[in-house]
Amino acid sequence: MRRFALILRKTGVFAAALVAFAALPAQAEPQRVVPESVVAMKQSFAPVVKRAAPAVVNVYVSRKVQQIVSPFSDDPFFSRLFGDNFGIPRERIQNSLGSGVLVSREGLAVTNNHVIQGSGEAEITVALSDGREFRAKVILKDERSDLVVLRLDAAGATFPSIEFSDSDSLEVGDLVLAIGDPFGVGQTVTSGIVSALARTQVGISDYQFFIQTDAAINPGNSGGALVDMDGHLVGINTAIFSRSGGSQGIGFAIPSNMVRLVVQAALKGGTVQRPWFGASLQPVTSDLAESLGLDRPGGALIKDLHAKGPAAGAGLKPGDVVVSVDGKAVQDPEAFQYRFATKGLGGAVELGLVRKGQAMKATVPLVAAVEDPPRDTRELTGQHPLVGAKVANLSPAVAEELGIEDEGPGVVVLDVAPNTPAARLGLKRGDLVIGLNDAKVSSVAELAKALQRSQSGWRLSFQREGQIYNLVIQG
Repeated sequence: MRRFALILRKTGVFAAALVAFAALPAQAEPQRVVPESVVAMKQSFAPVVKRAAPAVVNVYVSRKVQQIVSPFSDDPFFSRLFGDNFGIPRERIQNSLGSGVLVSREGLAVTNNHVIQGSGEAEITVALSDGREFRAKVILKDERSDLVVLRLDAAGATFPSIEFSDSDSLEVGDLVLAIGDPFGVGQTVTSGIVSALARTQVGISDYQFFIQTDAAINPGNSGGALVDMDGHLVGINTAIFSRSGGSQGIGFAIPSNMVRLVVQAALKGGTVQRPWFGASLQPVTSDLAESLGLDRPGGALIKDLHAKGPAAGAGLKPGDVVVSVDGKAVQDPEAFQYRFATKGLGGAVELGLVRKGQAMKATVPLVAAVEDPPRDTRELTGQHPLVGAKVANLSPAVAEELGIEDEGPGVVVLDVAPNTPAARLGLKRGDLVIGLNDAKVSSVAELAKALQRSQSGWRLSFQREGQIYNLVIQG
């Protein structure tokens, strides 16, 4: 059986759309008119393209990398044959190309995180369609949404821009255009329709809630613009579903409302802060639906509540099923997380619930996650198998940053330095250290104290994505 492969355009090619960041004015719902004649069907997209295309940019990422040393570098025969410099590591420039969308006339641009991922000290250049080029720096990186905001080094310069659209106003069947530079052939515009909304089982980022379109999207469109018939941005193209690596008519875009949230955080000069719900969720299957008093599967079932979280404070209970957020239906936990996250901080949200078959509502405040206990971040050193790991106390705030469901207490791995004992054990960011030498670990201080004891061997227990792993390490 053939398998479909999800293709992320990590290095792919460059192009996108410039977008002005501006709050949407209150206005009446636009009327959609179905073409009634052949003449109407032949109306050109040219006015839309003229409005959006000048905002398309290319993103170049250049980094220095070490060439791989030959396995024969120590062989005297090859040294005589190729010279004394044979096998010596050499630096070379590696280039990757992608797309981006300018979101302000002052030079803020949005692209996908995977376009610049691993750039480190790399040089990032943004090229406009009018021939101007500017160096750019990352000012905000949000891996959970696969978005990055860049600032162009362009004092005094102004840029063309287009407006954000409300992605919640999209309907299946609406016409859209994808603008980008597929395969590096040059700026290209493709047309199609919105094939589906709220795609949540795609596996691209933590916030899985994508616009699906059949407008041709290929490697190089990543970070590019998906625009409506008003020439406004409705999404950032981010991935395709493909057998061959080329367009199969199934492309995915991050909704503009999520992009707007990330840009707002960049404009405020901070990090992306999303509301804290304070509950773990699970899907409602067909088997569960009847026992929960639902006539069909759907919604987000509350499994556990944080005792001091907003959900518990609003009166929610384990077993409740969240079916809507401010009147917008949610079909699964991923859809709920997107709807809740894009509300931003401040005010409150009204949830539609089903409890033991009875419909009800609850108002949950939109507040930031708390950092309780304090994180107490430490880089572990000494003579033990966790050398190279950076750890912190787990709290709701840390869990939000890492995108993990468990909110503590406990000890979480924030980072692991390469080529260290911790790296060789296979520890990763987000792992929870839950036990050492058969003793439970609940804080960084406890872990550090336990690691100071001289041991001939170590027994380590850690948790990753709900699975517990037990390691025995010889001293």
